[in-house]
Amino acid sequence: MLVCSFANAQQETSQESVPAGRKKVGVVLSGGGAKGMAHIGVLKVLEQAGIPVDVITGTSMGSIIGGLYAIGYNANSLDSVVRKQDWSFVITDKEDLRNQSLTDRSKQYKYVFSTGISFGKNKSSEGGIIKGKNLAELFGQLCTGYTDSLDFSKDLKIPFACVATNIIDNSEVDFHSGRLPQAMRASMAIPAAFAPVRLGDKVLVDGGLKNNYPADIAREMGADIIIGVTVQGEPKKADDIKGTIGILSQIVDVNCKNKLDENLAITDLHLQVNTTGYNSASFSTVAIDTLVRRGEEEARRHWDELIALKQKIGIDESFTPQRHHPLRPKVMTERQHIKSFIFENMTPQDERFLRQKFHLNKADSIDADLQQQLTTSMRVDLFYKTAECRLLPDDDGVHVALTAGNRKSIQASVGLRFDTEEYAAVLLGLNLPLKSAVPVNTELTVRLGKRIMARGELTVHPRSFTRPSLSYTFRRNDIDCYVRGDRDYSVLYNQFQAEMLPINNDFRNFNFQAGFRWDYMHYRNKLESEKSTNITLNNGHYLSYRARLNYNSEDDWYFPTRGARFNAEYSYLTDNFVKLEDKAGLSDVSASWRKSFTFGRRFTLQPMVYGRLLFGDIVPLVFANTVGGDWFGHYIEQQMPFAGIGNVEFVANQFVAVQLQGQFRIATNNFVLLRLAGAQQSEKLKELFDHKTLYGIQGAYYYKTMFGPLGATLGYSNRTKEPYFYLNLGYEF
Repeated sequence: MLVCSFANAQQETSQESVPAGRKKVGVVLSGGGAKGMAHIGVLKVLEQAGIPVDVITGTSMGSIIGGLYAIGYNANSLDSVVRKQDWSFVITDKEDLRNQSLTDRSKQYKYVFSTGISFGKNKSSEGGIIKGKNLAELFGQLCTGYTDSLDFSKDLKIPFACVATNIIDNSEVDFHSGRLPQAMRASMAIPAAFAPVRLGDKVLVDGGLKNNYPADIAREMGADIIIGVTVQGEPKKADDIKGTIGILSQIVDVNCKNKLDENLAITDLHLQVNTTGYNSASFSTVAIDTLVRRGEEEARRHWDELIALKQKIGIDESFTPQRHHPLRPKVMTERQHIKSFIFENMTPQDERFLRQKFHLNKADSIDADLQQQLTTSMRVDLFYKTAECRLLPDDDGVHVALTAGNRKSIQASVGLRFDTEEYAAVLLGLNLPLKSAVPVNTELTVRLGKRIMARGELTVHPRSFTRPSLSYTFRRNDIDCYVRGDRDYSVLYNQFQAEMLPINNDFRNFNFQAGFRWDYMHYRNKLESEKSTNITLNNGHYLSYRARLNYNSEDDWYFPTRGARFNAEYSYLTDNFVKLEDKAGLSDVSASWRKSFTFGRRFTLQPMVYGRLLFGDIVPLVFANTVGGDWFGHYIEQQMPFAGIGNVEFVANQFVAVQLQGQFRIATNNFVLLRLAGAQQSEKLKELFDHKTLYGIQGAYYYKTMFGPLGATLGYSNRTKEPYFYLNLGYEF
């Protein structure tokens, strides 16, 4: 994450007093969501024109740009900050994938909606679809050194104020002091979209509802000359207002006109930026680039007026304001000396947990990496809804303040998908953290559809790096089995599974598990075709020892452009802890590796090697090798994907394959995929290359939606010898 350097922050406070004979200049920045990025372009031109900024006020996005400018970021620094953020992550409540375990990370790509559920006296709702956790954390990091309660007129480099609305009495709340990140967060809390900020007896939301363009506040702060920027578009007509979001947006826009005419009347130079084609949620790279440029273009159209304004201010045309050394955003790679740790709103057990897990009693320095690990552990291991790690600068180091929010309640999650094979499916999840000396998490997952699954899991979060877990899973599988593209038979069976993993180690991109598993298969029905293979299915129980290693550094779960993914597993299957049907047990070795290579900005090449080798005299059909579909383990656990084959096809015990995929991104969220695959198979490893090569080709188009990938696939293989078409909407589960 980008943070501000705070060297000499305590010595450099507000700007020097305005010289006698010169008028004080106030800059006013309106709200407007993403459209407020245009303010950066305007500030660039003001700096080039040599216009001094003695007071700055703002609302919503204007409060963010204005607040950061007030503590020392110049316009170029702000430009760098906003372009380097992943706004699709910042404006959500997702955990930072870089600091999550692979297990926790995968859950973000299964569920489309999550919410907390509370009962009894603690029952409450924060309100808003987005709680604003990541926004608050970003503001805290960007404002390092300015996160304690401050007087915004005395303690910042430029006197600053911002506006919020108290929905308790519909009053305007002007922030002239307090915690800067909190003030900025309150000012941009769009009703219903973001949770409000609760401050004492106030419930604060977007200041635009009362004063979207606070020129009057700049005047009250002593500004003699006011330069103002607004980013609102033309008034909407009835035909322009469609859907819930459109109605909500119009309500906000209408309320944003409060005090607008009066404030424009006291403005000396008003810059109205053209934001046509963009809205408050336009945080894409292209949108930000365009909006910043339009702000700069609008200010340049008024260049002569800006130069003429300098005379009115009381400075000549060549005047350049003296600025403090700007805070340059940079990745915080250097370590800073720790003077002390401060634990706030945290139990003694949790404090002891963090001290022991991260060896804080011996830690003498901190960097951004450790700072992020601490906040993530507070949320993931200790189950706090929000967590904050602030660095409070002192003469020769920093005090590290670890602040915890409320404990997480029951977390409910919902996933949805539709495809042309199984039609509709729903995934429901309940996550319940247990308040105990050693953190324990319980989870219940239910899948509804053609395949039914119910799973309960208990995971212990000790201070060591391992997370022992115990799980029990019930599956009701209804599988159609194909032979060379023709359906051979359908089988309906129940699978009962219990797994104990005493070793479950997570290191960000790595996960290693080792343990023991019990499976019981109960076959309920088998529907055969006229040419069906004569296969007998017997009920049975199986005991296996397992070890698996997962590595994933890819930057996206479905459409990665960089990183690699590697999975390897070994299991030894028995029916009595030692043997399988009085013979040696079945050894199962499987692995896959994929790497992404990006060429230019849009094209990614992804080679992949994978396979599964079975060694043993007895191979129960339920554990035999199968291929088909786009994902590993989609219909049944041992399923491997293969281009051009859509349904489940059994293959030989020894199977290895290679795949080459080309991924081309069109616009922002559109992807065209071309996949080529080849494989060799045999019953004996030494005969692997003595048989005919299996090959397939597949093309697909996908659109990345908030509900998961939406797209269509068309493929062909020399095994099925006929085209295969597949439609999908939603995450894979």
